[in-house]
Amino acid sequence: MKALGAQIRAELVMTARRGESVLVTIGIPVMLLVFFGSVHVLPTGSGRPIDFLAPGVLALAVMSTSMVSLGIATGFERSYGVLKRLGSTPLGRWRLLAAKTAAVLVVEVIQVIVIASVAFGMGWRPHADVVPGALAVLLATASFAGIGLAMAGSLRAELTLAAANGLYLVFLLLGGMVLTITKLPAFLGTVARVLPATALSSVLRHALGSSAAAPLHAWIVLASWGILAPVIATITFHWEPD
Repeated sequence: MKALGAQIRAELVMTARRGESVLVTIGIPVMLLVFFGSVHVLPTGSGRPIDFLAPGVLALAVMSTSMVSLGIATGFERSYGVLKRLGSTPLGRWRLLAAKTAAVLVVEVIQVIVIASVAFGMGWRPHADVVPGALAVLLATASFAGIGLAMAGSLRAELTLAAANGLYLVFLLLGGMVLTITKLPAFLGTVARVLPATALSSVLRHALGSSAAAPLHAWIVLASWGILAPVIATITFHWEPD
């Protein structure tokens, strides 16, 4: 556990040194929230746009940080040979990936505080069922970090960059974060229902904006990705490119 704790501290230090990247990761979801919450162009139903958008943007922030930012940063660390030295230490792959995921959670806490504060200023008054919301974020972080690290540990850095941004776009469009999946064609709606992005946005909307419990299906999808993705990432991760 000492090795894990030391690596978590190292990951946090490296994250702090990438301050501009953290600002972009926080700033983009905030800009999306303010823009789409103000212009009223999205088909958000009969309710206020901010009530639909705030949970979706929180889900978007979790996805962008734990999959895109983490995957790309790790991919280039691996490409530059930074991780090669760790492969000869007792740290092990699973501790490295766990440390990176834990560091991402710290950034996400900051994101949630900032985004929720902005949304509150725009009139959002969440139902705030904290326990299921927090559990959903933890499972989603494990899911998206597992996906990002699986790409970073098996693909070249350039391919990881392209794949992470490509998946981000797919999850953004199909994940119910800014568009309801009921507006999608039947086939795409079926695909969307098995994506971690859709499950996360669904659970967060129920936890923060509805008195009803989230659908069991959403929890099953989220839990399945939260278990399988990190396992796949650990199995497939290589310390250096082939």
